[in-house]
Amino acid sequence: MTELVGRSVARVDGRAKVTGAAIYAADQPVPDALHGVLVMSTVARGEVLRIDASAALAHPGVVAVLTHRDLPKLVVPHFPYVKRFIPMQGTAVHHVGQPVAIVLATTLEQAQEGAALVSVDYRAEKPSVVIDDAREPAFLPQPFRDRPNEIRRGDAASALREAPVRLEARYSSATRHHNPIEPHTTTARWDGDRVTLFESAQGVLVTRTVVATAFGLPPESVRVVAPYLGGGFGAKGPGWPHTLLTAAAARVARRPVRLVLSRAQMYTSAGHRAEYRQHLRIGATREGRLTAIAETSTAQLTATEDSVFNRSDSTIGLYTCPNLHVRHEGVRLDVASSSYMRSPETTSHFGLETALDELSWQLSIDPLELRRRNHAEFNQETGERLTSKRLLECYAMAAERFGWARRQPRTGATKDGDEYVGWGMATETHTFAAMPSTASVTVGVDGKALAQLATQDIGTGTYTVVTQIVADALGLPLRDVQAQIGDSALPPAGLSAASATIPSISGSVDQAARAARDAVVALAVADRHSPLFGAAPAEIETRDGRLVHLRDRHRHDTYRAVVGRAGEPVRRTATVLNQGGHTYGVVFLEARVHARFGSVRVTRVVTAHDLGRVMNRRTARGQVLGGVTWGIGHALMEHTVFDRNTGRVVNPNLSTYLVPVNADAPPEVETLFVDKPDPASTAMGARGFGETPITGVPAAIGNAIYHATGRRLRDLPITQDKLL
Repeated sequence: MTELVGRSVARVDGRAKVTGAAIYAADQPVPDALHGVLVMSTVARGEVLRIDASAALAHPGVVAVLTHRDLPKLVVPHFPYVKRFIPMQGTAVHHVGQPVAIVLATTLEQAQEGAALVSVDYRAEKPSVVIDDAREPAFLPQPFRDRPNEIRRGDAASALREAPVRLEARYSSATRHHNPIEPHTTTARWDGDRVTLFESAQGVLVTRTVVATAFGLPPESVRVVAPYLGGGFGAKGPGWPHTLLTAAAARVARRPVRLVLSRAQMYTSAGHRAEYRQHLRIGATREGRLTAIAETSTAQLTATEDSVFNRSDSTIGLYTCPNLHVRHEGVRLDVASSSYMRSPETTSHFGLETALDELSWQLSIDPLELRRRNHAEFNQETGERLTSKRLLECYAMAAERFGWARRQPRTGATKDGDEYVGWGMATETHTFAAMPSTASVTVGVDGKALAQLATQDIGTGTYTVVTQIVADALGLPLRDVQAQIGDSALPPAGLSAASATIPSISGSVDQAARAARDAVVALAVADRHSPLFGAAPAEIETRDGRLVHLRDRHRHDTYRAVVGRAGEPVRRTATVLNQGGHTYGVVFLEARVHARFGSVRVTRVVTAHDLGRVMNRRTARGQVLGGVTWGIGHALMEHTVFDRNTGRVVNPNLSTYLVPVNADAPPEVETLFVDKPDPASTAMGARGFGETPITGVPAAIGNAIYHATGRRLRDLPITQDKLL
């Protein structure tokens, strides 16, 4: 054993990425490929009347202009394909930025110029693109993936009427977009009735399923390759129309086609976090015990979909509360489809954690103490005891390190020069999924190991953790292990979403590697040419690429020698299904508000998380740094702006859709981990974690601003104009 799991191991793919050796989807060499550029609708609601492609077809290098008249009829896939229609299959227009044509040309520049020459006439109607302008009232959507959109426990209405203390407030969040640095891209190449897609995909297998369904193909006729991603965040998970349209265009053109969405096109082509409203009513005793929660949320939907992604999971189960009524409503708008966006519970969690802070001030109870008094020891839906929840340990660790006991229990009590200083905190939680995953591990005749499975690395460190697990199980140096992922032709594994990657794949990788180790040991003790011949397998230790007899250290062999003498690689496969659950934590932070300018700076952050066993301390810390930074963006700057007359996004770029940069990040983020294995986890004791560190940050910032200034802001983002 090498004891690499749990250590701060540097990313094994880091050098390839910083030197340019990593080949991303749009960089894959595909001979004779045409470049495709989409022509997008400029109206939000209506119908295509006429498309004039004559000028584009006359442009040098343009090979074809394809419209709804040219593409084959496709089948609309089921979930995880989010959009309930495929563009360019008819003339109806449901939102601005819906593809209406695709231009194919020899070079990218020729395709872009040709797309600008396509003329489209529409029958346009006035759109509704924000909740305030909805033509129809909010409604209760059908259950999504067997999860109801209305949940009751006890009698919340009666408990609220009888509660000694009541709080009622409304919270809201703007529409937000993912903005990965790498744009969405597809390269499609057909070979008869088989298609290969080089895709920026969070799920090579679900993308394969979506494409196979759309084209009526068996799954084995579709191969999806995605070795590296430049960020995903949910936008590259469920399969989107540009993938299907690229594959369809390549089939019609009988040549490979490569399509890369522009930054502006990404704002209407691949999902977003929906505009969100939340009405919360809370009842409590004068000692701060929650007696009732009633919550009604309203999310932006489209004319074609009913899926609510910003669910109130923390309201339902984070704290002990006997009476509950949660209702997720939607309103139909003429906008592009919303979807999962990293930590989808963050929108509702902001309201809950802000409301608890408000309740703590109303009761004159420390905000941390209020949460401790309502800590849930049992699953609020099933009544079962939670066997591996160490949130109280997180509270204690982070509060001590932050110095929370020194907090002034008055607003506006601390000022440093022109800045008011406030402290805020919030609990963090996120649901994680688990998907059945298969892994194979092969020890070659060179003594090196290869792990193969159809998972993905969206930037979170999957390559590294897989390599650590295999090196540990086999007793090999890290340099002698290679991970091969991101290809649907490999053993099947789950989608890289819902913080599910590590809890889904770790067990299968570990078991396959241990089975391969045992097989090599069995070869050695049965081989008359091995110094270990005749030894009991249980007496053999593997470390640093060597097989050593525990009681006689002079008897040893190597993987290379054992497998080399056998003459063929040793390959073992394992399949493991874990169970989903929750990961918990807490964030404490300091925010400074400029008295004249209303600008907000987050200057100090301490977090503590219970994620079961920490597989790689460095990558786990990276997830916290990313989560805190994104939480700052969510709280203070990120918002998509629609023109309410035309339905167009008016800030579809990184110059006006503001995201945090280095100057916005706090100079100090301290990350603490409980690091105790979850006994219920089959993933070596690990749980899903990546999305958890975002969830509490927006509320903690708002709570710190209130502590600093006495101003309570319930509408995100908290921009300077609102503070002034």
